[in-house]
Amino acid sequence: MSLFPNQASQNLLPFDGELYYHGPIFTPHSSNEWLQTLTKKIDWKNDEVIMFGKKIVTNRKVALYANQAFTYTYSKQTKNALIWTPELLALRQIVEEKSQQSFNTCLLNLYHHGKESMGWHSDNESELENAACIASLSFGAERKFVFRHIKSKTTISLNLAHGSLLLMQGTIQQHWQHQLPAMAKVEAPRINLTFRKMKV
Repeated sequence: MSLFPNQASQNLLPFDGELYYHGPIFTPHSSNEWLQTLTKKIDWKNDEVIMFGKKIVTNRKVALYANQAFTYTYSKQTKNALIWTPELLALRQIVEEKSQQSFNTCLLNLYHHGKESMGWHSDNESELENAACIASLSFGAERKFVFRHIKSKTTISLNLAHGSLLLMQGTIQQHWQHQLPAMAKVEAPRINLTFRKMKV
């Protein structure tokens, strides 16, 4: 089911969780500036994942920032958090005002083109505050984002626009998985920031 909501107050999930799409919250010009700034000023590292028992270094790059230095383990890999940059603090303030939530951590992903993707997963690590909101901010190429209910296999997809904000909260991570599928025709990069509330 494809959704093209025009009101962020509408919960896009039919059951078991909450999903709100605000669409672009920045102008196209501002979004372009943020994309360039984040590309240059974030301390990007190639990600590592375990596939079939082997460690694979991905072309996709990641970074983790927070209020304080700590380690965060997801997908069986441990990341070391860096202290917020001024740019990330500015974005966090905007996202907190828009979402009426508070966050102490940000996980960033850099996808160079549409062939780089992320498989099915839930953001349900024990380090995350239970049922806390995760705010997903996207800059760059518009990409499809898909949700799949773990039991019923119901799927919901939406396109995340340049400069857009998506909120995942409630029990969504316990009942739904999500993925960023490959889109071979997309040649432009995309940066995604997920602001989170960690137990630190």
